[in-house]
Amino acid sequence: MSQGLRAVFTDSGLKPLYITTGEPAGIGPELAVQAYGQWNGRYGRSLVLVGDAAMLAARACALTLVMPPAAALHTTPTLQAVIAGTLNPANAAYVLSTLDIAVHAIETGVAAGMVTCPVHKAVMNKAGIAFTGHTEYLADACCADEVVMLLADAKPGGLKVALATTHLPLARVPAAITQAGLARTLDIIHHDFGRYFGKKKPNIWVTGLNPHAGEGGHLGLEEIEVIEPAIAAAQARGIWASGPYPADTVFCHTDIAKADVVLAMYHDQGLPVLKMSSFGHAVNITLGLPIIRTSVDHGTALDLAGTGKADVGSLMAAIECAHQMAYMAEQRAS
Repeated sequence: MSQGLRAVFTDSGLKPLYITTGEPAGIGPELAVQAYGQWNGRYGRSLVLVGDAAMLAARACALTLVMPPAAALHTTPTLQAVIAGTLNPANAAYVLSTLDIAVHAIETGVAAGMVTCPVHKAVMNKAGIAFTGHTEYLADACCADEVVMLLADAKPGGLKVALATTHLPLARVPAAITQAGLARTLDIIHHDFGRYFGKKKPNIWVTGLNPHAGEGGHLGLEEIEVIEPAIAAAQARGIWASGPYPADTVFCHTDIAKADVVLAMYHDQGLPVLKMSSFGHAVNITLGLPIIRTSVDHGTALDLAGTGKADVGSLMAAIECAHQMAYMAEQRAS
Protein backbone atom coordinates (compact mmCIF):
# COMPACT_ATOMS: atom_id res chain seq x y z
CA MET A 1 0.00 0.00 0.00
CA SER A 2 1.29 3.45 -0.86
CA GLN A 3 1.21 6.23 1.68
CA GLY A 4 -1.79 8.55 1.67
CA LEU A 5 -1.53 11.80 -0.25
CA ARG A 6 -0.54 14.79 1.79
CA ALA A 7 0.14 18.37 0.88
CA VAL A 8 3.71 19.57 1.35
CA PHE A 9 3.85 23.35 1.55
CA THR A 10 6.74 25.69 2.21
CA ASP A 11 6.42 29.13 3.79
CA SER A 12 5.68 30.44 0.29
CA GLY A 13 2.48 28.39 0.12
CA LEU A 14 3.48 26.93 -3.24
CA LYS A 15 2.38 23.37 -3.90
CA PRO A 16 5.19 20.88 -4.54
CA LEU A 17 6.18 19.16 -7.74
CA TYR A 18 5.94 15.37 -7.74
CA ILE A 19 8.95 13.60 -9.25
CA THR A 20 8.22 10.07 -10.50
CA THR A 21 11.44 8.09 -10.24
CA GLY A 22 10.92 6.00 -13.39
CA GLU A 23 12.28 2.57 -14.24
CA PRO A 24 13.81 1.36 -10.96
CA ALA A 25 16.69 -0.43 -12.68
CA GLY A 26 17.64 2.70 -14.61
CA ILE A 27 19.22 6.02 -13.68
CA GLY A 28 15.95 7.67 -12.62
CA PRO A 29 16.16 6.82 -8.91
CA GLU A 30 19.65 8.20 -8.42
CA LEU A 31 18.95 11.29 -10.54
CA ALA A 32 15.80 12.01 -8.53
CA VAL A 33 17.70 11.81 -5.24
CA GLN A 34 20.50 13.96 -6.62
CA ALA A 35 18.05 16.52 -8.04
CA TYR A 36 16.27 16.78 -4.70
CA GLY A 37 19.53 17.81 -3.05
CA GLN A 38 20.42 20.31 -5.74
CA TRP A 39 16.95 21.86 -5.86
CA ASN A 40 16.81 22.43 -2.09
CA GLY A 41 13.46 24.23 -2.08
CA ARG A 42 14.42 26.65 -4.84
CA TYR A 43 11.91 29.52 -5.34
CA GLY A 44 10.08 28.29 -2.25
CA ARG A 45 8.78 25.18 -4.04
CA SER A 46 9.46 21.74 -2.64
CA LEU A 47 9.79 18.38 -4.37
CA VAL A 48 8.19 15.04 -3.50
CA LEU A 49 9.81 11.88 -4.87
CA VAL A 50 7.43 9.07 -5.83
CA GLY A 51 8.92 5.60 -5.60
CA ASP A 52 10.03 2.78 -3.34
CA ALA A 53 11.71 4.44 -0.34
CA ALA A 54 13.89 1.42 0.44
CA MET A 55 15.07 1.18 -3.17
CA LEU A 56 15.85 4.90 -3.28
CA ALA A 57 17.71 4.69 0.03
CA ALA A 58 19.78 1.73 -1.19
CA ARG A 59 20.76 3.57 -4.38
CA ALA A 60 21.57 6.73 -2.43
CA CYS A 61 23.71 4.77 0.01
CA ALA A 62 25.59 2.98 -2.77
CA LEU A 63 26.43 6.30 -4.41
CA THR A 64 26.96 8.26 -1.16
CA LEU A 65 24.08 10.59 -1.97
CA VAL A 66 22.05 12.30 0.74
CA MET A 67 18.67 10.61 1.02
CA PRO A 68 15.68 13.01 1.08
CA PRO A 69 13.73 13.11 4.36
CA ALA A 70 10.63 10.98 4.78
CA ALA A 71 8.41 14.05 4.39
CA ALA A 72 9.71 14.44 0.83
CA LEU A 73 8.76 10.89 -0.21
CA HIS A 74 5.54 9.35 -1.41
CA THR A 75 6.46 5.73 -1.22
CA THR A 76 4.98 2.88 -3.20
CA PRO A 77 6.75 -0.49 -3.16
CA THR A 78 8.41 -2.27 -6.05
CA LEU A 79 7.02 -5.75 -6.61
CA GLN A 80 10.44 -7.45 -6.64
CA ALA A 81 13.94 -6.50 -5.54
CA VAL A 82 15.75 -4.09 -7.86
CA ILE A 83 19.21 -4.61 -9.32
CA ALA A 84 20.63 -1.48 -10.94
CA GLY A 85 21.06 -2.05 -14.67
CA THR A 86 18.93 -5.23 -14.78
CA LEU A 87 15.37 -4.92 -16.06
CA ASN A 88 12.63 -6.92 -14.39
CA PRO A 89 9.16 -7.04 -16.03
CA ALA A 90 7.66 -7.85 -12.63
CA ASN A 91 8.19 -4.20 -11.65
CA ALA A 92 6.37 -2.74 -14.67
CA ALA A 93 3.13 -2.25 -12.74
CA TYR A 94 5.10 -0.42 -10.05
CA VAL A 95 6.30 2.11 -12.63
CA LEU A 96 2.72 2.83 -13.69
CA SER A 97 1.68 3.19 -10.06
CA THR A 98 4.13 6.07 -9.62
CA LEU A 99 2.54 7.89 -12.56
CA ASP A 100 -0.96 7.29 -11.23
CA ILE A 101 0.02 8.62 -7.81
CA ALA A 102 1.44 11.83 -9.29
CA VAL A 103 -1.59 12.40 -11.52
CA HIS A 104 -3.93 11.90 -8.56
CA ALA A 105 -1.89 14.30 -6.44
CA ILE A 106 -2.28 17.03 -9.04
CA GLU A 107 -5.95 16.35 -9.72
CA THR A 108 -6.76 16.51 -5.99
CA GLY A 109 -4.87 19.78 -5.47
CA VAL A 110 -1.95 18.31 -3.55
CA ALA A 111 0.72 18.93 -6.21
CA ALA A 112 1.34 21.68 -8.75
CA GLY A 113 2.69 19.39 -11.46
CA MET A 114 4.75 16.31 -12.18
CA VAL A 115 8.23 15.66 -13.55
CA THR A 116 8.92 12.18 -14.87
CA CYS A 117 12.16 10.26 -14.87
CA PRO A 118 12.61 7.85 -17.80
CA VAL A 119 10.77 4.57 -18.16
CA HIS A 120 11.65 1.58 -20.33
CA LYS A 121 8.93 0.90 -22.91
CA ALA A 122 10.19 -2.53 -23.95
CA VAL A 123 10.11 -4.02 -20.46
CA MET A 124 6.60 -2.62 -19.94
CA ASN A 125 5.40 -4.35 -23.08
CA LYS A 126 7.26 -7.52 -22.12
CA ALA A 127 5.21 -7.50 -18.93
CA GLY A 128 2.06 -7.55 -21.04
CA ILE A 129 1.25 -3.85 -20.61
CA ALA A 130 0.41 -1.99 -23.81
CA PHE A 131 2.58 1.09 -23.34
CA THR A 132 3.90 3.43 -26.03
CA GLY A 133 5.17 6.21 -23.79
CA HIS A 134 4.48 8.70 -21.02
CA THR A 135 2.74 11.07 -23.43
CA GLU A 136 0.09 8.60 -24.51
CA TYR A 137 -0.35 7.06 -21.05
CA LEU A 138 -0.91 10.43 -19.39
CA ALA A 139 -3.33 11.49 -22.11
CA ASP A 140 -5.45 8.43 -21.29
CA ALA A 141 -5.06 8.89 -17.54
CA CYS A 142 -6.22 12.50 -17.77
CA CYS A 143 -8.94 11.81 -20.37
CA ALA A 144 -7.30 14.29 -22.75
CA ASP A 145 -8.64 14.04 -26.29
CA GLU A 146 -5.42 15.31 -27.85
CA VAL A 147 -1.94 16.05 -26.52
CA VAL A 148 1.22 17.41 -28.10
CA MET A 149 4.80 16.38 -27.38
CA LEU A 150 7.10 19.38 -27.14
CA LEU A 151 10.88 19.19 -26.72
CA ALA A 152 12.50 22.41 -25.58
CA ASP A 153 16.08 23.56 -25.21
CA ALA A 154 16.15 24.88 -21.65
CA LYS A 155 18.49 27.77 -22.47
CA PRO A 156 16.82 31.20 -22.83
CA GLY A 157 15.59 31.55 -26.39
CA GLY A 158 16.40 27.91 -27.07
CA LEU A 159 14.83 25.90 -29.86
CA LYS A 160 11.43 24.29 -29.27
CA VAL A 161 10.12 21.43 -31.44
CA ALA A 162 6.57 20.08 -31.27
CA LEU A 163 5.37 16.90 -32.97
CA ALA A 164 2.26 16.29 -35.04
CA THR A 165 2.63 12.55 -34.36
CA THR A 166 4.55 10.84 -31.57
CA HIS A 167 5.47 7.19 -31.10
CA LEU A 168 4.29 5.67 -34.37
CA PRO A 169 5.99 3.36 -36.85
CA LEU A 170 7.12 5.46 -39.80
CA ALA A 171 4.84 3.57 -42.19
CA ARG A 172 1.79 4.79 -40.25
CA VAL A 173 2.75 8.46 -40.12
CA PRO A 174 1.25 9.75 -43.42
CA ALA A 175 -2.22 8.40 -42.64
CA ALA A 176 -2.03 9.85 -39.12
CA ILE A 177 -1.51 13.40 -40.43
CA THR A 178 -4.94 14.88 -41.12
CA GLN A 179 -6.34 18.38 -41.38
CA ALA A 180 -8.42 17.80 -38.25
CA GLY A 181 -5.42 16.45 -36.32
CA LEU A 182 -3.20 19.36 -37.34
CA ALA A 183 -5.97 21.79 -36.40
CA ARG A 184 -6.10 20.35 -32.88
CA THR A 185 -2.31 20.35 -32.60
CA LEU A 186 -2.01 23.97 -33.69
CA ASP A 187 -4.81 24.98 -31.34
CA ILE A 188 -3.09 23.28 -28.39
CA ILE A 189 0.28 24.87 -29.15
CA HIS A 190 -1.32 28.30 -29.55
CA HIS A 191 -3.30 27.95 -26.31
CA ASP A 192 -0.61 26.44 -24.10
CA PHE A 193 2.18 28.78 -25.20
CA GLY A 194 0.01 31.60 -23.92
CA ARG A 195 -0.95 29.66 -20.81
CA TYR A 196 2.51 28.53 -19.74
CA PHE A 197 5.12 30.57 -21.61
CA GLY A 198 3.54 34.02 -21.86
CA LYS A 199 3.34 33.86 -25.66
CA LYS A 200 -0.23 34.82 -26.51
CA LYS A 201 0.43 34.52 -30.23
CA PRO A 202 3.38 32.16 -30.75
CA ASN A 203 5.10 32.08 -34.12
CA ILE A 204 4.65 28.46 -35.27
CA TRP A 205 6.71 27.19 -38.21
CA VAL A 206 5.27 24.02 -39.71
CA THR A 207 7.39 21.52 -41.63
CA GLY A 208 6.32 19.47 -44.62
CA LEU A 209 6.15 15.71 -44.49
CA ASN A 210 7.99 14.87 -47.70
CA PRO A 211 11.49 15.84 -48.91
CA HIS A 212 11.56 19.47 -50.05
CA ALA A 213 8.02 19.85 -48.63
CA GLY A 214 6.70 17.77 -51.50
CA GLU A 215 8.43 19.67 -54.32
CA GLY A 216 5.13 21.12 -55.54
CA GLY A 217 3.46 17.72 -55.50
CA HIS A 218 6.20 15.84 -57.33
CA LEU A 219 7.42 14.17 -54.11
CA GLY A 220 4.06 13.72 -52.41
CA LEU A 221 0.70 15.41 -52.07
CA GLU A 222 0.35 15.65 -48.29
CA GLU A 223 1.60 19.23 -48.25
CA ILE A 224 -0.95 20.36 -50.84
CA GLU A 225 -3.90 18.28 -49.68
CA VAL A 226 -3.45 18.30 -45.89
CA ILE A 227 -0.77 20.55 -44.41
CA GLU A 228 -1.29 23.75 -46.41
CA PRO A 229 -5.08 23.78 -45.87
CA ALA A 230 -4.57 23.14 -42.15
CA ILE A 231 -2.18 26.09 -41.91
CA ALA A 232 -4.56 28.35 -43.83
CA ALA A 233 -7.46 27.35 -41.58
CA ALA A 234 -5.34 28.03 -38.49
CA GLN A 235 -4.41 31.45 -39.80
CA ALA A 236 -8.11 32.18 -40.29
CA ARG A 237 -8.62 31.33 -36.59
CA GLY A 238 -6.00 33.91 -35.62
CA ILE A 239 -3.12 31.49 -35.13
CA TRP A 240 0.28 32.68 -36.33
CA ALA A 241 1.33 29.59 -38.28
CA SER A 242 3.34 29.42 -41.49
CA GLY A 243 4.77 26.82 -43.86
CA PRO A 244 5.07 24.09 -44.79
CA TYR A 245 8.85 24.44 -44.77
CA PRO A 246 11.27 21.76 -46.00
CA ALA A 247 12.43 19.91 -42.89
CA ASP A 248 16.02 19.60 -44.10
CA THR A 249 16.54 23.39 -44.16
CA VAL A 250 14.02 24.87 -41.73
CA PHE A 251 16.33 24.57 -38.73
CA CYS A 252 19.17 26.41 -40.46
CA HIS A 253 16.96 29.18 -41.85
CA THR A 254 18.41 32.62 -41.22
CA ASP A 255 15.22 33.67 -39.40
CA ILE A 256 14.77 30.52 -37.31
CA ALA A 257 15.25 32.58 -34.13
CA LYS A 258 11.95 34.29 -34.93
CA ALA A 259 10.09 30.99 -34.58
CA ASP A 260 8.78 30.28 -31.11
CA VAL A 261 8.28 26.63 -32.04
CA VAL A 262 8.75 24.35 -35.04
CA LEU A 263 5.98 21.82 -35.60
CA ALA A 264 7.51 18.69 -37.15
CA MET A 265 5.40 15.96 -38.68
CA TYR A 266 6.99 12.98 -36.93
CA HIS A 267 9.34 12.00 -34.13
CA ASP A 268 12.61 11.50 -35.98
CA GLN A 269 12.08 14.46 -38.29
CA GLY A 270 12.41 17.13 -35.61
CA LEU A 271 13.93 15.63 -32.49
CA PRO A 272 17.38 14.64 -33.82
CA VAL A 273 18.06 18.29 -34.61
CA LEU A 274 17.05 19.48 -31.16
CA LYS A 275 18.88 16.70 -29.35
CA MET A 276 22.03 17.29 -31.38
CA SER A 277 22.16 20.88 -30.16
CA SER A 278 20.84 20.51 -26.63
CA PHE A 279 20.97 16.90 -25.40
CA GLY A 280 21.40 16.79 -21.66
CA HIS A 281 19.67 20.09 -20.96
CA ALA A 282 16.49 19.78 -22.99
CA VAL A 283 13.02 19.20 -21.54
CA ASN A 284 10.14 17.04 -22.74
CA ILE A 285 6.82 18.82 -22.14
CA THR A 286 3.33 17.45 -22.72
CA LEU A 287 0.94 20.12 -23.96
CA GLY A 288 -2.82 19.67 -24.00
CA LEU A 289 -3.09 17.96 -20.62
CA PRO A 290 -5.17 19.44 -17.81
CA ILE A 291 -2.05 19.01 -15.64
CA ILE A 292 1.57 20.12 -15.88
CA ARG A 293 4.01 17.41 -16.93
CA THR A 294 7.65 17.75 -17.93
CA SER A 295 10.36 15.13 -18.33
CA VAL A 296 13.98 14.49 -19.19
CA ASP A 297 15.27 14.26 -22.76
CA HIS A 298 17.00 10.89 -22.30
CA GLY A 299 16.29 7.25 -21.55
CA THR A 300 16.95 4.87 -18.70
CA ALA A 301 20.68 4.45 -19.48
CA LEU A 302 20.90 1.02 -17.89
CA ASP A 303 24.64 0.89 -18.46
CA LEU A 304 25.07 3.94 -16.20
CA ALA A 305 22.60 2.93 -13.50
CA GLY A 306 24.26 2.64 -10.11
CA THR A 307 27.57 4.07 -11.33
CA GLY A 308 27.07 7.69 -10.32
CA LYS A 309 28.05 8.83 -13.81
CA ALA A 310 24.60 9.89 -15.02
CA ASP A 311 24.13 13.62 -15.66
CA VAL A 312 21.34 15.27 -13.70
CA GLY A 313 21.23 18.32 -16.00
CA SER A 314 18.13 17.42 -17.99
CA LEU A 315 16.15 16.51 -14.86
CA MET A 316 17.08 19.81 -13.23
CA ALA A 317 15.99 21.62 -16.40
CA ALA A 318 12.69 19.69 -16.37
CA ILE A 319 12.05 20.63 -12.74
CA GLU A 320 12.88 24.28 -13.45
CA CYS A 321 10.51 24.25 -16.43
CA ALA A 322 7.69 22.64 -14.45
CA HIS A 323 8.11 25.25 -11.73
CA GLN A 324 7.93 28.09 -14.24
CA MET A 325 4.84 26.60 -15.86
CA ALA A 326 3.21 26.13 -12.47
CA TYR A 327 4.10 29.67 -11.46
CA MET A 328 2.44 31.03 -14.60
CA ALA A 329 -0.70 29.02 -13.84
CA GLU A 330 -0.68 30.14 -10.21
CA GLN A 331 -0.36 33.79 -11.19
CA ARG A 332 -3.35 33.50 -13.52
CA ALA A 333 -5.41 31.89 -10.77
CA SER A 334 -4.53 34.45 -8.12
